[in-house]
Amino acid sequence: LRYWLSKTREYLTVDHPDVKALLGRESPEALADRLISGTRMADAAFRAQAAAMTTAQMAEADPLLAFVIANDDAAKAIGDRWAAEVNAPTARAAEKVAQARFAVYGTNQYPDATFSLRLSYGQVAGWTYRGVTVPPFTYMGGLYERATGAEPFNAAQAFIDNESRVNKDTVFDFTSTNDIIGGNSGSPVINAAGEVIGAAFDGNIHSLGGSFGYDGELNRTVTVSTAAITEALRNIYPSPHLLEELGVE
Repeated sequence: LRYWLSKTREYLTVDHPDVKALLGRESPEALADRLISGTRMADAAFRAQAAAMTTAQMAEADPLLAFVIANDDAAKAIGDRWAAEVNAPTARAAEKVAQARFAVYGTNQYPDATFSLRLSYGQVAGWTYRGVTVPPFTYMGGLYERATGAEPFNAAQAFIDNESRVNKDTVFDFTSTNDIIGGNSGSPVINAAGEVIGAAFDGNIHSLGGSFGYDGELNRTVTVSTAAITEALRNIYPSPHLLEELGVE
């Protein structure tokens, strides 16, 4: 919240009316600290109570809810404007581009992600950019090597508490040459033997242009490995019943 408020002020400038409405006379840091330290939204019992409150009652009961409610109409207005002036024209243009590509290439090229079932293939590989080679694997041990306790390297407490139990040689994530774009996250990744070895959840920075093209030298899919998930379920968030259901020893 600190970061978001700070960046909002930075991008819009301090004199922008929306910034003044958001911050009032507080700094981004002070406002964020006040809202987070004062909220009771982490308490399940309070959330249950809040669900039965009126909007006015919620604003009275919790500072974070009051902040959200006070800015909700403005946020919705911005969202509506973005949908009308950005998303809708982009979608119409994308449809025309897709029709033109199909007219030229036919079925020789696969279509953009449309939430329909599809398969992608690739191989595990790192990449080299500007003389720096990024290996295809990260390991559980790497998390602990980088855990400074401060953002953005503040590891979850469960990881810290169970460090001695974790096999640090376990593959955490791996990259592959699969073509990925938004909408693919959560897709199962299957090896040549038909085994599920992970879940695709991201792409490297070079994959951001995936809506327009694919560069096999740089574009990479990022997958969290089933080995890491199993290690977490066994030694970080002990879930024996879930492991049993998954058929993992």
